[in-house]
Amino acid sequence: MSQSYDRGTVESFGRWLEFKPGMWAWILHKLTGWILVGYLFTHIAVLSTATQSPGMYTSTLQGLEELLIVRFLEIGLLTVAVFHILNGIRLLFVDLGLGLGRQDVSFYVSLIMTALITLASLPTFLGGAL
Repeated sequence: MSQSYDRGTVESFGRWLEFKPGMWAWILHKLTGWILVGYLFTHIAVLSTATQSPGMYTSTLQGLEELLIVRFLEIGLLTVAVFHILNGIRLLFVDLGLGLGRQDVSFYVSLIMTALITLASLPTFLGGAL
């Protein structure tokens, strides 16, 4: 006979605080992967305007680049991509059996490196915009 557990209508979010770094790495890796897939479809949609006319493609890109929100979204995209890449490299090493005992530290290193790369890129993305 199986037992059931009544979680009620809304599960307590307090258990999110119990997650270890490995679980957060897994959640963030999946989330950033889905964000990158969503961006890919948006990117293809914008690129499809180039087939209609080169002028339309150029004006679409220039119009988007003038919007401050798009510049912030590009910073977010960079952050997502950098974390996904660094965490993927971390996972590759773990799969190869390297650094198994230091997975938490390597996760924190990937977060710190992502933050540093993002901060270093701010002048490039926001130069002249603010």
